[in-house]
Amino acid sequence: MTAPSLESWANFLAAATGAAATLSGLVFIALSINLARIVATPHLPGRAAETLVLLIGTVILCAIGLVPGESLPVLGAQYLVLGFLLWLTITFRHLRMRSPGQSARRAALVGALGQGASLPFIAAGASLMAGHAGGLYWLVPGVAFALVAGVLNAWVLLVEIVR
Repeated sequence: MTAPSLESWANFLAAATGAAATLSGLVFIALSINLARIVATPHLPGRAAETLVLLIGTVILCAIGLVPGESLPVLGAQYLVLGFLLWLTITFRHLRMRSPGQSARRAALVGALGQGASLPFIAAGASLMAGHAGGLYWLVPGVAFALVAGVLNAWVLLVEIVR
């Protein structure tokens, strides 16, 4: 079995970039439609910001992989740094702000989604820097968790807030 090349990941990276960018646009629409309600609810501005950071971070991380001629160790360093910044931002927000009335189980689920969306990018970066092209497979769970978290948060910002 041969190590995967970055070129073989182009379709995945392009699709993930497009999906995360589209979902980011949906969140912006949700913010504009429900801005007064979101701002009036103490925990929702932070949740909206976290969602945008997560999705735009995913767009940037996947788009970086589409840069032609980039070496895997350089890509790994970029993934490591950006993944760490994404993780730090999300973790700080989770530690700082818990929704009023939110159960411990729901807080753990929201936290797990954020961790699941950021830690795989760090793992991908570290693996690529160590010379393991298979580290690209860590992108799959990172993107999947980011999209699931983005959809759930978009749902809250568009639908649940109106209830």
